[in-house]
Amino acid sequence: MTELFSTGLIADIILAFMALEAIVLVLYQRKTGRGFTQLSVFWMLFPGACLVLAIRAALVGAAWGWIALAVSFSLVAHLGYLRHRLRNNAK
Repeated sequence: MTELFSTGLIADIILAFMALEAIVLVLYQRKTGRGFTQLSVFWMLFPGACLVLAIRAALVGAAWGWIALAVSFSLVAHLGYLRHRLRNNAK
């Protein structure tokens, strides 16, 4: 367990599961016509992926600037997600 965290591998595993989740959601929508669009899946998962990248950077001892950059991208992505949701709910 220590190696999973000290090398940042845990973040890589989480990102892989998030990618798998995105694939499953997109395939489900294509097959059934229900669920989330590709754009919705992107906006839904991207902020979390940025936070996981920030955690990975912190775990491996990256410079604080890389961590701050990933967290900042997460904020921008979250605001994009909110904008996307508000536009789709207004229709």
